[in-house]
Amino acid sequence: MDIQAEYLACPIRQVISRFGDKWSMLVLYMLYNSETGVLRFNEIRRLMTDCSQKMLSQTLKNLEQNHLVHREVYPEVPPRVEYSLTDTGLSLMPTLTALIAWGKEHFDEVLTD
Repeated sequence: MDIQAEYLACPIRQVISRFGDKWSMLVLYMLYNSETGVLRFNEIRRLMTDCSQKMLSQTLKNLEQNHLVHREVYPEVPPRVEYSLTDTGLSLMPTLTALIAWGKEHFDEVLTD
């Protein structure tokens, strides 16, 4: 199958493939919505009870690799790790909150079979 270069270079396709999965947007929104803007792994896990530990770990690594989340490791015993949004992650929040607002407004229409 021959895929055109324009298709592979599509900005929407590339961006959505980076963080358009089931968990990433939820993690981003939880970090944004937290009182301090900082959450530890177990705090996020408590908020996302339906996400496995492995999947949450993979999601956070992916968001960090894509420069949306900052991971801060403190040299303590036991180690303390905190997650926060980067400036790039923060710049995404107006769009994400607009999507959430749209979802709330059109929830019944979208879910109607």
